[in-house]
Formats: sequence, structure tokens, C-alpha cells
Amino acid sequence: MQEPDEAANPTYGPTALATPANFVTVARILATPVFVLLIATGEPSWVTFAVGFAIGMSDFADGWLARRQGATRSGAFLDPLADKVLVLGGMFALVANGQFHWLPVGVIAFRELAISAYRSQAGRKGISVPATKMAKWKTFTQLWSIGFAVIPPVANSAHWIATSVLWVALALTIQTGFSYMVGARKLAQIQLKDGL
Repeated sequence: MQEPDEAANPTYGPTALATPANFVTVARILATPVFVLLIATGEPSWVTFAVGFAIGMSDFADGWLARRQGATRSGAFLDPLADKVLVLGGMFALVANGQFHWLPVGVIAFRELAISAYRSQAGRKGISVPATKMAKWKTFTQLWSIGFAVIPPVANSAHWIATSVLWVALALTIQTGFSYMVGARKLAQIQLKDGL
């Protein structure tokens, strides 16, 4: 069934590169170093939070554009890449300034890179590994662990909130990682069988 805001006649085909949605996604990737630099070189501030929030919210904008104008393969690659650049960049900066412990961040980074490599390898074989709703919640939780760490009242007086959300994000990251591997293997068997 078609979503209400999904384009019946998409403006762009699946192989298009220069689309408004992709421009927003690339802008998100290019803006992320500014956010990371603000975290690494300054104290928690509302300016840092606002920059990160704006970058994170742009994800909804490119998703909305893609649904209205047509999803593309390049967008399917760039969108999760932008999320990972933002999450890992922010978390590494928080490790560098001593707000986050390296262990949960290291596990999250390993999972994100491993699943990305797996999805890339599967894609080259013609096997699609779509994102799940739980994975979207995982990314949402990861981003808010960073967000809470740069909000001045939380960072200065209740940093345990950011730390707690980080550990919840770690649990979701591990759970979704296992789910991806199990689900992808079943999907690969079905897709390869159908291709015979």
C-alpha cells in the first residue's frame, strides 16, 4: 500500500544522483565536522546542541523529499552513512573530552562499521538488507545520548542521564546487530533461491 506522501509518479528514478534529498543528506555529512569540533573544543552549550539538533532533524527533511520525489539507490547508501558519521563523530568527540567512556562507544563503532560492511557486501551480490524500525530507534537513542551530553544543565548537573541513554543505545545497537545478521541470512537465502 502506498504511503500518503509517497509520490505516485516519482520525479527521480532509482539511479538518480543529483536529487534534493541527496543534497540535504550530503549537506548533513558536510555539516557534521562543525558539530564534532564544537563538542571537542568547547564546553557543553545550547549552540552546540542547536547545531546537532538541526543536523539530526535534516534526516526527516531528506526522507520526506525522497518519499515525495522518488527514492534512489544513492540515497539509500548516503542516508545511513550520514547517520553513522554524525553518531560516531559526536561520540568520539565526547570520548576525547572525557564525557563518554571508550568501551560502549568502541562497541557501537565496531557494530556500525561491521553491519555497514556486511550490507555493502550483500548489496554487491544483489541482496538488499533494509533498515528496521528498531534500528531507527537505535539511531534515535544514540543521537539523544550525544544531545543530552551537550545540553548545559544535563552535562553539568545530571550527566548520568546522557550516560544512561548511551548504555541503552549500546543495548539496542547490539540487539539490532544480531537481528540484522539473522534476518539478512534468511533474506539472502530467499532472494538467492528466487534468483535461481
